[in-house]
Amino acid sequence: MNKNIDKKKYKKALDFAYKIHFKQSRKGTGIPYFTHLVSVSNNIIEDGGTTDEAIGGLLHDAVEDQGGLKTLIKIRKLFGSKVAKIVNECSDTLQGDHKLYNYIIVPKPPWLARKKKYISDIKKKGQSSMFVSLCDKLHNGTCIVNDHKRVGKKIWKRFTATPKQVAWYYESLYKEFSKHLKDHIVLKDNYLMVVKKIKKAASK
Repeated sequence: MNKNIDKKKYKKALDFAYKIHFKQSRKGTGIPYFTHLVSVSNNIIEDGGTTDEAIGGLLHDAVEDQGGLKTLIKIRKLFGSKVAKIVNECSDTLQGDHKLYNYIIVPKPPWLARKKKYISDIKKKGQSSMFVSLCDKLHNGTCIVNDHKRVGKKIWKRFTATPKQVAWYYESLYKEFSKHLKDHIVLKDNYLMVVKKIKKAASK
């Protein structure tokens, strides 16, 4: 656990994330989206993450969901290039050099093509970005498992992918995290347990 989080900088990021995601809800639940961001960031802090990594967790969906390039440039100005790099590398639809503002906006491709690219690009990401991505997928996967217990097969209606494709995606990410992400053994073990439960749920 990291006890050296810059609380003022973190609070600034909390307020920023809350504001831009205020009207957004979790898919199929109506739960405020902000709760997911805080959960991801909590995982990061509890596993020894830095202030920039914790803020990256809060803002990892900001560019993809709330404003694209303009939002990323604002994040870089407010929170620095390290946070901007994490957010950029966690985004499906924005690519480029976080130091030179040399970004291109990529139209959102179909689910399967987008996820295949995300998986293949994992090894190209920095360690901090992979760490944030793991914490993101761990929380998303945990929610899938828990909600499957609550509502059963209805949960799969939230996705444009089939249950088996969702399970494939989470398992493929585990393989990449295992190969390329250093340390974070507890989180990777927890993620593997979630992957197994998703596969079981998808097979029913």
